[in-house]
Amino acid sequence: MKILAKKATPAAIAVLRQATALKPLRKKASDGLLPSAAHLKQSANSDHNTGFAVDLTHDPKNGIDCVVIFEKLKEDERVKYLIFQGQIWSKERAKEGNRKYSGSNPHNKHLHISINDGSGNDTSPWFWWMNQPNPLKVLVASVTPTPAKKAYPVAKPAVCTCCKLHSKTK
Repeated sequence: MKILAKKATPAAIAVLRQATALKPLRKKASDGLLPSAAHLKQSANSDHNTGFAVDLTHDPKNGIDCVVIFEKLKEDERVKYLIFQGQIWSKERAKEGNRKYSGSNPHNKHLHISINDGSGNDTSPWFWWMNQPNPLKVLVASVTPTPAKKAYPVAKPAVCTCCKLHSKTK
């Protein structure tokens, strides 16, 4: 059994905080950091016990689509392994791709992210691809002509109608 941490690592906490900052309306029902007593009995060697794991609720309707996140986080050097929808992927066995996960919880309602031991304090962006400009909108913006500036007429001095003395410029 791994030593039970009293608090989650800053990197694990950052996953949930950053997800909420990006998508404030997201559901959090399956979010998790440290293990419950039931989890401890069921998974004595879980990275949740050390604070190096986080569960992120799958909520595609509100912008947290763990199908996409599962694939994108494979690029993140902090990731040790990922579990989602009955599949596991690990950095250690990356050449094998996604493998069938045989644990008792298939992780259908949340994505499990285990963090490498040396990355516990790294709180840099976990969702670097989110909240970026839409490529289509960038393209449209680049080909949309900007309107020409309007030339405003220069005001002429008013001509006095009572006499011609006032209309002379000095």
